[in-house]
Amino acid sequence: MAAARARRAGASLLWAAVRHRSSQSSSPQPGLVAKTSLTSPPWPEVKLPDPVEEAKYHAEVVQKVNGLIAAGQYGRLFAVVHFASKQWKITSEDLIMMDNVLEAECGDRIRMEKVLLVGADDFTLIGRPLLGKDLVRVEATVIEKTESWPKVNMRFWRRHNYQRKKIIANPQTVLRINTIEIYPCLS
Repeated sequence: MAAARARRAGASLLWAAVRHRSSQSSSPQPGLVAKTSLTSPPWPEVKLPDPVEEAKYHAEVVQKVNGLIAAGQYGRLFAVVHFASKQWKITSEDLIMMDNVLEAECGDRIRMEKVLLVGADDFTLIGRPLLGKDLVRVEATVIEKTESWPKVNMRFWRRHNYQRKKIIANPQTVLRINTIEIYPCLS
């Protein structure tokens, strides 16, 4: 009985050594990994630019844009403003009709301060999230305050003598964009 146990223990040690040797011989070299779809991402590797060169390029672009703004050679400006819970793409002399009550009276000039983006022919300034008040100035005039065309909300149950009619007219305000001005204080 003891001899059988010793034989089994010797055989298991022998098989363990054979398995260990066979696993070592079939594995690849430690520095070499097979190229599969899981060893590298499917997109190409991106090389990041040198921070010094990037700062130099940034300074050149800022200087060029400031020069264009100072000379006034940028053409017609457009802007994206956040106003009345919506974003509006506007240029000068545009009309905006919004469905809400504005506290200003007809003829009042207002300034839109939440400017998200300003663009021209050769450049676009994007705020993160907003552009500064000292960089961009967008002014508008309240043209008209009125109500929308009436909408009829009708509820009706047939054979129940149930009819309910509600007429909805929402307040509306019309704005005219007067000017979009930009100042050369980009940093």
